[in-house]
Amino acid sequence: MHNSKSYKISFIILIVILLSCFFINISLGSVNIPLKDIVNSLFGGETSLKPWEHIVINYRLPKALTAIIVGSGLGISGLLMQTLFRNPLAGPFVLGISSGASLGVALVILGSGIFGGFTTLMLASKWSIIIAASLGSFLVLLAVLMVSLKVRDTMVLLIIGLMFASITASIVSILSYFGTAEQLQQYVFWGFGSLGNLAWDDLSVLFVIYILGIILSVFSIKSLNTLLLGENYAKSLGLNIKQSQLLIIITTSILAGVITAFTGPIAFIGLAIPHITRQVFNTANHKVLLPAVFLFGAIVMLICDSIAQLPTSDLTLPINAITAIVGAPVVVWLLIRKRSMMF
Repeated sequence: MHNSKSYKISFIILIVILLSCFFINISLGSVNIPLKDIVNSLFGGETSLKPWEHIVINYRLPKALTAIIVGSGLGISGLLMQTLFRNPLAGPFVLGISSGASLGVALVILGSGIFGGFTTLMLASKWSIIIAASLGSFLVLLAVLMVSLKVRDTMVLLIIGLMFASITASIVSILSYFGTAEQLQQYVFWGFGSLGNLAWDDLSVLFVIYILGIILSVFSIKSLNTLLLGENYAKSLGLNIKQSQLLIIITTSILAGVITAFTGPIAFIGLAIPHITRQVFNTANHKVLLPAVFLFGAIVMLICDSIAQLPTSDLTLPINAITAIVGAPVVVWLLIRKRSMMF
């Protein structure tokens, strides 16, 4: 078992790795900018060329910060869902949040084949896809919350979440059938996920909602630790199961919903990061797991984005493809090496 001193050392190492990954991520791109000019751009110094400062401050820095938000937010969402359902295969999108967002976006992008000019008009707005994805996530959340008030068993809730995902996927398929090739391409590109599309005003909105989700997740720590003991024992300790479930579901929905709305559905991170963290820290205590998942998620997302950047190339690979290629083998290796799951 780790003691508190070794946890502190582990956290210091993770913070140093995070800062290193952050600077490496900012230094990579299609334009080769010297490290001295990158540092000067970040800390208000003079750069050799004025456009370099613009690239670092208005493109690379927001993208690196978005990667930290996405990685940490999805990692924490996955941790909450795996603990709530006591299921190692539960991820942040298990309740259909991502499917709801995808349906909202599909209605806007692909809907003009069925609904005509209204959706074409909506596409003219910069925020239309973000708003559509947010509304889709919110409507699925409302449906899940209503169901959670009726059913007692969390496993039933998990199955219902998967059914919601199936329903929305089928509606998207129908919309895709009526969509044009151009609309389908636009929808597919949204589904690849992207960290580089956010300007500072978009990022500030994402950050405010993300911080709300992080604060709620911190308030959930005690409930999460108690739920690990089993629902009956948790009740005997005085835990309000329904209230705790609602808080965890709302927290996950806020984090996963807003991230999907702004960056598209990014797979793997929410499922894998909690497993990697448990194996490294060898604990089920969420006071340790939550900040550790935050750091691991941010680090892995920055690494994946750096790989997707294809250094010295103008091309950027889809972030979704990289998160799966990089992460899935690591999780398989960890789970084979250490077969026990901490639930």
